[in-house]
Amino acid sequence: MEPIAIVGIDCRFPGAPDTGAYWDLLMRSGDGVGEVPRLRWNAEEFHSASGAPGRTNTTKGGFISDPDAFDNEFFTISPREAQAMDPQQRLLLQCSWRAVEDAGLAPQSLAGSSAGVFVGIMGNEWAQLHLTDYDHVTAQIGSGNGYCMTANRISYHLDLKGPSLAVDTACSSSLVAVHLATNALLSEECDIALAGGVNVAMTPALSIFYTQAGLSSPDGRCKPFSAQADGIGRGEGVGVVVLRRLKDALADGQRVYAVIRGTAVNQDGRSNGITAPNRWAQQEVLGAAYRRARVEPSDVTFVEGHGTGTALGDMMEIKALGHHHAQRTGKPLALGSVKGNLGHTEGAAGIAGLIKVALSLHHRVVPASRHAAKENPGLKLREHGIRLLKAPLRLPARGVVAGLSSFGMGGTNAHAILESPPPPAQRPTDDTGGIGASVFTLTAPDADALRRNLVAQADTMERGRTSVGALAWSSNRVKTGHRYRFAVGAEDTGRLADRLRAAAGDDALLTRLAGQPTARPETAFLYTGQGAQYPRMTAGLYRDSALYRGFLDEAGAALAPHTSRSVRDLVLDGDKDVHRTEWTQPALFAVEYALGRTLEALGVTPSALLGHSVGEYAAAVLAGALPLDGAARLIAARGALMQRLPQGGGMLSVRASRQEMAERIADEPLVGIASVNGARATVLSGDLGALERIERELTAEDVRTRRLQVSHAFHSPLMEPMLEEFAAVADEVGGTVPRLPVYSTVHGRLLEDEPLDAAYWVAHISAPVLYADAARALLDDGVTHAVEIGPRPVLLGMLRTLGAGPAQVVPVPDEDAGGVQLADALAQLYCGGVDPDWDAVYAPRDRVGRPLAPYAFNGRHRYWAAHTPSRHATAGVAATPVATAPAAAPASEPVRPAVAVLGASHGRADGPVVRAAVEAVGQVGGYAPDELGPELRLYEDLGFDSVMVMELKTRLEERLTGLGSVTVQELLPRLATIGDLVSFLHELDAVTPGTEERTA
Repeated sequence: MEPIAIVGIDCRFPGAPDTGAYWDLLMRSGDGVGEVPRLRWNAEEFHSASGAPGRTNTTKGGFISDPDAFDNEFFTISPREAQAMDPQQRLLLQCSWRAVEDAGLAPQSLAGSSAGVFVGIMGNEWAQLHLTDYDHVTAQIGSGNGYCMTANRISYHLDLKGPSLAVDTACSSSLVAVHLATNALLSEECDIALAGGVNVAMTPALSIFYTQAGLSSPDGRCKPFSAQADGIGRGEGVGVVVLRRLKDALADGQRVYAVIRGTAVNQDGRSNGITAPNRWAQQEVLGAAYRRARVEPSDVTFVEGHGTGTALGDMMEIKALGHHHAQRTGKPLALGSVKGNLGHTEGAAGIAGLIKVALSLHHRVVPASRHAAKENPGLKLREHGIRLLKAPLRLPARGVVAGLSSFGMGGTNAHAILESPPPPAQRPTDDTGGIGASVFTLTAPDADALRRNLVAQADTMERGRTSVGALAWSSNRVKTGHRYRFAVGAEDTGRLADRLRAAAGDDALLTRLAGQPTARPETAFLYTGQGAQYPRMTAGLYRDSALYRGFLDEAGAALAPHTSRSVRDLVLDGDKDVHRTEWTQPALFAVEYALGRTLEALGVTPSALLGHSVGEYAAAVLAGALPLDGAARLIAARGALMQRLPQGGGMLSVRASRQEMAERIADEPLVGIASVNGARATVLSGDLGALERIERELTAEDVRTRRLQVSHAFHSPLMEPMLEEFAAVADEVGGTVPRLPVYSTVHGRLLEDEPLDAAYWVAHISAPVLYADAARALLDDGVTHAVEIGPRPVLLGMLRTLGAGPAQVVPVPDEDAGGVQLADALAQLYCGGVDPDWDAVYAPRDRVGRPLAPYAFNGRHRYWAAHTPSRHATAGVAATPVATAPAAAPASEPVRPAVAVLGASHGRADGPVVRAAVEAVGQVGGYAPDELGPELRLYEDLGFDSVMVMELKTRLEERLTGLGSVTVQELLPRLATIGDLVSFLHELDAVTPGTEERTA
């Protein structure tokens, strides 16, 4: 068969809360068996040392910790529904999410795809406890139980459209689920498959059965193939693997843990008992798997056995293996079983073994098998060509073939053949491109979740040595999709871990992130004018960022035919000539062109452009109104012609309005208004003598002034001698209507189908710079983010004086700013909703997937049944819910109590209708009234669905009269938030509180 790749893994087993801990448990031959937790049942009440009928002979087993913990808010499941759900559904939901992340995929990216879900499950004890309490069966109890729902829940919450099914073949269930998943991939029913298994022991029923059948180990431990083997010890756990066709996984550069070469499933039919193992059927399923995988038995290095530790079971399994391997000489088949560490995990046994084999092939070592030190001599292992793994077995890097058996109590057997993963694709060594730093991203549904996951990521980074670039690139692909966006620039993993921890403790930062708009951001690029230049401007960025370096080189090449020396070299060498107008203007143009193009290449597409004076040239190129070579010719001519103008001009900044200054200079033919930067921020330009006189007059009137350090009187009548020669160049260059919105500082407004042609650029020289007018128009049009494109921020400070404005982003704050500062600017834009082209951020060598810490779920909320099975219990005894930890508000923002807020907003202090609505919502969802706020959305935040809406209508009818004529169809459009519901109820004049006020 075509090979299938295991590309993602997550699991939780006794003594091992995650995949890393599971591998550690196996490598140290750890024991996950302990006393039966009191949360399950009172083991002493059922225990009988003599193994009397109806009682158990052990008080031990392999149990996972905290199976009642569930992050219902993450999956938008109401507390009431979470309480009704089988814990096996809850565990699988969280495990599946983490397995998909481990595969290097954002779980939300699978929405709408044909991905399939295949779950092995054997027990359904939650349903036995709840569905027999007929007086308390609800819609949530119904959908919260049933084998099918274990798979269907995953498909529903991840919005997967492929096959979705649960399999019960007893102990072989989860390996049969893997078999079905591989076949679905091979038949192209799906391109990605989640296959797994789960088992949670909630009652002693199977323990009693094993004892009565003579199968139960007194110490609760399985001892596979050991001389000490004395029966089954129960275990539990959950595991999920993500499967893809190998060729697809390799094409996408995914990590491959191991390769499934072939699987087979059969049944032993009518044998010597429905629960008895059958040697002949087992050896046939082995042979079928070998044939399908196209391997010889001698090719198999090791086998993960079923290994229950019962006398008959172990004997039949060894004989079946011996049929194929007895002829091996000098190299016996290595055999082990994870049941020695965990107990028999029943419906999850197959996936526990599969994950062990996959991790063994991945790490190139097979852990020793617990309890293998004293093998059962009656099995005659050597005669069957078999040896137990009494010590870890080192494996070569390639070509190792392994087997895995899982046999069902009812006779359904499964076997899988796995192989070492292929060598990973050679990591690219190309370090060209990128910005010279990384942007690590993380998203979460609320502030607490973000804080929790920031710490989890920092913890993992401090233990690893992975390249920060690969980690960040992986985070951009995997840790995405939630409302709260966090991002930060990073140059190494140590510094990144520090910044993540600092962010986790920064309440002000988390509050700011909560306030980020959720709509598509509107980003404006503001191009700085003359005066912001300095020697070596952006030299740090040129050093660090290959992307920026390429664009500055491009600008320098475009300017070269029109200048007597390299503008790029002038900028980077720290030459003070950068302050001479003939060099200042082309230098600023080159830097701003390169910065704007760099951000554009990073996927930051501006919604609007605004340039202050000479800054409009680079803006015009980005807007498509001027070609690069034409703009370079224009700006070089502009600077050179201005430099040749006579000395004697100057500029004066005045704290006064444009109108006041216009009146002041009305009779000054050699002075003009050069720039209007704010309501009381005006710049005069012209003859030095006239400016000195005006300055003395203003100072005497207590008006603040400041002389600007410039070589000429820009944007003044003194520019007129250069206009004719410049116009000739401008006529040859031309110019068109910009493709992007441009807010012109010549006109002080948004251009409307007006070309940036020769006439515009000629007028641009003498006309005042109407920055304040253009910026106000920009703000009025709803820009959310302003990015200053220049060597240092100047315009953003002016923007703040115009009133409350957008978020302000500075890619290059000073000459030493390098790739990290640009990364931080990109991070800020991402937090605001911009979706960068992440590949452009990194050099090819960093665009490789690396494992990240899995999502850290909230473990504070607990859902279980207070009813503890007793030997005196009957099937009809209710499983009463225990109290759960207080649920945090599902929304991102602090929630105000809905009753008080809504009552006040509707002018009804007592708010009887408000109380009725809030109580009904709370009762249907299982929320306390003080957890509910008017802004909470019923579907997205509170987990409502159509069934719950119908119940909500019933609850409202109990509390309010006059609702009988309102249909669910009329109600549905008005249920966006609790506030919308209350508004709708108040609009219905006939709705009044009932005669008897009911409470939730």
